[in-house]
Parts: sequence; structure tokens; C-alpha cells
Amino acid sequence: MLDESEILTPDPDPEDAYALDRKSVLQVLQAIEDGDRDQLVALMEPLHPADIADLLEQIEQGDRVRFIELYGREFDGDILSELDETIREELLGVINPQVLAEAVRDLDSDDVVDLLEDLDSEQRDAILGALAASDRAAVQQSLTYPDYSAGRLMQREVVMAPEHWTVGEAIDYLRASDDLPEQFYHIFLVDPKLRPVGKVALGKLMGSSRGVALRTIASDDFRIIPVLQDEGDVAYAFNQYHLISAPVVDETERLVGVITIDDAMAVLEEENEEDILRLAGVDEESRLSDTILATTRRRFPWLGVNLLTAVLASLVIAQFEAAIAEIVALAVLMPIVASMGGNAGTQSLTVAVRALATRDLTGSNMFRVVRREVAVGLLNGLGFAVIMGIVGLIWFGSPLLGAVIAAAMVINLVVAGLSGIVIPVVLEKAGVDPALAAGTFVTTVTDVVGFFAFLGLASAVLL
Repeated sequence: MLDESEILTPDPDPEDAYALDRKSVLQVLQAIEDGDRDQLVALMEPLHPADIADLLEQIEQGDRVRFIELYGREFDGDILSELDETIREELLGVINPQVLAEAVRDLDSDDVVDLLEDLDSEQRDAILGALAASDRAAVQQSLTYPDYSAGRLMQREVVMAPEHWTVGEAIDYLRASDDLPEQFYHIFLVDPKLRPVGKVALGKLMGSSRGVALRTIASDDFRIIPVLQDEGDVAYAFNQYHLISAPVVDETERLVGVITIDDAMAVLEEENEEDILRLAGVDEESRLSDTILATTRRRFPWLGVNLLTAVLASLVIAQFEAAIAEIVALAVLMPIVASMGGNAGTQSLTVAVRALATRDLTGSNMFRVVRREVAVGLLNGLGFAVIMGIVGLIWFGSPLLGAVIAAAMVINLVVAGLSGIVIPVVLEKAGVDPALAAGTFVTTVTDVVGFFAFLGLASAVLL
């Protein structure tokens, strides 16, 4: 058994705060190799479920399986909620169905729904059978709502009170209730038809006298979420209006659940991660834990698309083969023009994709943003045109060559700024995710324009 000094703790290094260090992971791996269950349980005891989930994501697949088998009934359902989806799907096939059912018994309904989505029918039935009848009915009802909707995101455990109650009546109700959610932030006020009409923050409740009517201390930022609302829109509302929790209503406007800020922020995080991966041309399902073959298979298609766009740029270069053969300096300088345009386009593209995701880029400010990016491209182009003009003069002793690359630089950076904004906007209007496809189009445009401008001007001026 471990003494107190050996218990796992997050890394104290400020750069790795709250992360498990390598020594901690090695201790767990040693316990797994030794088959020492008591030591493994002692190592896990002080850790938060999120830390255990991180540990499982860091070790190899075989070690994860042996961890589950050794840890046994100590396995906590909260660990499953914290796991990356790919790892969770892998472990769900290993965990004993009885252990799995017991592990999820105390989870909130939204976490159970999220978990059941990844299970086969046998495992799903085992977990549903372990739930209380009321919890089972609530989970099954949530599963009937569309994927990525508020109905799937919400938890069914919600604290409500009649709108005519006083603070004292609400407090007495809370103290007498034995099935309150483990965490909640508001009491939702409902009318006789169970339609939400307001919410009272717990802090406001506890700071008010018992005789105060709940409706008089209800929050001003009360917003209702339709059960079929897209989860991306829900997350945007939470971020835009600084919500902590919000009631969810069905088609009849009856209160059916609540969404809390942790679930909304998880959606925002997933969407941000997805946009980052797509901007790089990487499948959003990619994970560090993926196998070599799985990673290769996911990346190959987009590399193929990039190959086609590179061929298109090469065809432009081929049109000026004679000019390049006569003036070798063109071959040396043309990658600079294309590279600068690509980087400038990526900068504008990143700003545009983020603005579209946060809904800051709209029809009302579109022209102003486009005008700004074109002006930025022009000013940057002029600045680097001066630099490259001097480089061309000093390096190759040709004032005309310096002038040509300077002009090409201005043209390409202006086009880069324009395409970096316009292309993602057009793609979004066409129903295509700009984070997924815009990068390829912007790079192609800047390469083609850069090569054509530089080589075309060189052919016209220098030959």
C-alpha cells in the first residue's frame, strides 16, 4: 500500500497545473502490471473523475483494458462522463454490464443519455434496467428527441415551484425533498399548466425573508429554450446572455428539463475544437488515441484534395515555363509571393470563421469587414512590396525585377484579404461548413493569383 507521500497529485509545476505527471502515470502502470488491485484503488482514491479519465486517455489500449478489469466495481460513472468519446466507446465493451449499470445509477439524466448513445442494445437495456422507473422513463423520453437538440442536452432533474409560493414555502420544500439534483442553480417558477414564468437564483432565495413572494425576486435574464432547439444555438444563447441555467419546454410550452452552463460550455468547446481541426483539414473525429491506420485513413482524403489544388497551381506555373527558363530568379522568388498570400489569406480566414461561429459577422457589417480586410491587405502589401523591391534590386541587381515582385506582392495580399473573408461567407450561405472547406479554396486562390500575377508581370515587363 502507498503511504501519504506517494498518493497521486496533480503536477505542481505552474505550466502543468492540475495535470498528472509522468511519475503518477508510471505508478499506475506498475500497479496494473503487478495486478495489485489494492494499490490501484489507493492511487485512484484521491483523484477527481476528470483526472482518472485523463489517465485512461494517456495510457495504451491494453493497459486501459487491464485497468478496467483490475479496478472492477470501484469504477465511477462520472469517469465515463469525462472520457473522450472514442476511449469511452472502447471501454464500454470491456466493462462488466453490472458494473456499468451500477456506475451510471447516480448520474444525471443528461449524462446517462449521452452515455446510452454509444451503447449497443444489450448494454443499453442493462443500464436502463438498473435505473429507477421514473429515471428510466425520463431517459427514454430524452432519447426520442433529435441528436444535437436541446432535448438531448438537457437534464430532466429540474427544481420547480408554483409562482405564488413564498421564500419560506420554497425553502421548506427543498429541505423536505429527497430527490433534488446534486447541483442546481435556480428554482423555476411555473404556472398551473407547468409553463415556466420565471426563475429565482439560490443566492437570492437564501438572502430573502421567508415571507417574500418568489415572483418578486425572480431574475430579469429569464430565457426559455425550446426542446427542439439546436444545441449550437443553445450554447450561443448561454454565452451571449451569460446564462447559468435555462428551462427547456416542449411543444406545449410545458417545462420538461433544464440546461446548465457546464453542458452549454461543453458544446462550445466541441464546436471550437471541430472548427480548429477542420481548418487544418483534419477529420473532427481524430483523437490522439487513434491508431496509425485510422489516423492515416482520416487524413488521406484531404491531402488528396490539397494535391489537386497544388496541381492546379502547377498548371499556372507551366504556362510561364519559357519565362522561368530564361530568368532563373523567377523560380527563386515566386514561392515567396505565394507563401505571403497564403499566410495573409489564412489570417483573414481565421478571423472570418471565428466571427461566423460567434455570429459577429452578419449582413449588416459585411461590407465594413470586407473593406477593412482589403485595406489591411493593401497596406501590408505595400509594406512588403518595398521590402521585396529592395531585395530584388540588391539580390539580383534588377530594378525591374524588384518592381515586378513588389507589384505581385500588393496584388496577392489584397486578393488574400478579400478571399479570406468572402469565401467562408459564400460557403456558409451555400450550406457548407466554412471551417471545413474554406482553407482549401483560399489557399488555391492565393497560390494561383500569386503565381499568375508574378509570372505574368515578369513575362510582360522583363522579356
